[in-house]
Amino acid sequence: MPLSEHEQRMLEQMERALYAEDPKFATALEGSGLRTYTRRRVYQAVAGFLVGIALLMTGMVAKQIWIGVVGFLVMLGCAVLAVTGWRKAPKPGEQQAPGEAAGDRGQPRQRRSFMNRIEQRWQRRRDEQGQ
Repeated sequence: MPLSEHEQRMLEQMERALYAEDPKFATALEGSGLRTYTRRRVYQAVAGFLVGIALLMTGMVAKQIWIGVVGFLVMLGCAVLAVTGWRKAPKPGEQQAPGEAAGDRGQPRQRRSFMNRIEQRWQRRRDEQGQ
């Protein structure tokens, strides 16, 4: 559920206060997020892929088929991790919505618009009852 205007203003006020009190800490928190996590995951998958290549080559040189098969499986697994991590990574200017989970991105557009309409109706009813 998205934040209301009042909640967004309060959050912005808290962020400004944090930057004013401790800018070093605020900057450190800014770098930690989903984007940093997915970038690190992709880098680890690429490193694992290179290890898989090394295992595959070692298996070929040593004429040990099982080492080559293990290397291939490591390469395959790391390639899958890298591709899924790359797809889930938000773009540089993009922020993930507060209520949006990583799995929600794959839903069709119609489903999201339907849920948005339901949420808007719910909010309207709540506002009408509160007044």
